[in-house]
Amino acid sequence: MERIASFQVDHTKIDVGMYVSRVDGDITTYDVRMVKPNGGSYLPTPAMHTIEHLFATYARNSEFGKGIIYVGPMGCRTGFYLLTRSLPDEAALKIVRDAFKFISEYDDRIPGCSEEECGNYKEHDLAGARKAVLPLLKVLENYTVEMMDYSWHMNQKI
Repeated sequence: MERIASFQVDHTKIDVGMYVSRVDGDITTYDVRMVKPNGGSYLPTPAMHTIEHLFATYARNSEFGKGIIYVGPMGCRTGFYLLTRSLPDEAALKIVRDAFKFISEYDDRIPGCSEEECGNYKEHDLAGARKAVLPLLKVLENYTVEMMDYSWHMNQKI
């Protein structure tokens, strides 16, 4: 089988940040990396589940909501994928910055957190989610669209 694009990225050279993973026509997949790959610390499942609910809800209700296709966790528990349609990278970066700021301050009922709405509604951690978004939020303060290219990071000294 052909190796998929995400497995062709050197995970030893990327860190917390946001990257353009692939572009397929008008659909862009972003790698929203919250912890360093293989760094020994991973997102706890309950916090990650809460981030998914809040991130997806925020993004789909943002000014760019019609361009959001998917928000979902990475199986390796190091971040999320964000898929957009016909949105510029600047807009995607804004969505992630704004969503993670929203999550860091959120103190209400988790959207979609009932037995009728969620397949695992009891496994959430709002306090953990609020804490888990902070490292990426800090990194994104001075992030630029140029930094969203994996190759920019591959050329940096580790």
